[in-house]
Amino acid sequence: MTDREVPADLGRLWRLPVPSRLGRPAELDLDQVVRAAVGLADNDGLEGVTLQKVAQALGFTKMSLYRHVGSKDELFELMTDHASGPAPDLGDDGGWRDGVRRWADAIRVRYAEHPWLIDIPALGPPRGPNAISWMDALLRALRDTGLDLGTQAGVLNVVTGYVRHAIVLTRLLEQGREGTGMSQADAEQDYGRTLATLVDPGRFPYVAKLFSAEVFEPEPGADPANDDFAFGLGLILDGVAAAIEAAQE
Repeated sequence: MTDREVPADLGRLWRLPVPSRLGRPAELDLDQVVRAAVGLADNDGLEGVTLQKVAQALGFTKMSLYRHVGSKDELFELMTDHASGPAPDLGDDGGWRDGVRRWADAIRVRYAEHPWLIDIPALGPPRGPNAISWMDALLRALRDTGLDLGTQAGVLNVVTGYVRHAIVLTRLLEQGREGTGMSQADAEQDYGRTLATLVDPGRFPYVAKLFSAEVFEPEPGADPANDDFAFGLGLILDGVAAAIEAAQE
């Protein structure tokens, strides 16, 4: 393969022009297919997306989609890049730490808009133009830190992984509360009070101290999911700050 050749699926992801075919123009294009698939996922979740259902939503046959999408996995990658959208302008105010925090918050918002994104299997590193724009935005925030590019890429991986983990954990907690009518704050309060009556200080002295300190008593109006997310991200940023300090010595 010469360095000018691009795999067909990657070419479609980047919307590279393809040689025109003789005959009637196609009545369907790739963007229509992707938008229809994203609409199905937004309404029915990722399990509601199949090539057959996408074709039906567009009024075409399943075979007609193969002119534009090579496989279901490719469709998922196209959907992910489309739904992720381009990275927002994070600005240059506030320094690298504020930039990374805004980046993480922005990705979290995008996943909240399209909850099925977290269900897309990770089949490889980001390849689409929108995914690359998110990478570029974080690297821009880190550009003046003195960290080498390999370390910057490591920060990107750690922060991305943390955001995904936090989203999955929040979803699992929500699923665990289904049917109870309890908010996360209520569930944490109930957990703390219940365990405080069960934990024997003689057997579990440090955990007993934790429960007696009312750590699981959220402030009125608090949002534990957001507070926990901010706390965990702050710890990661403290680690990045330490790496920056070490790099500048």
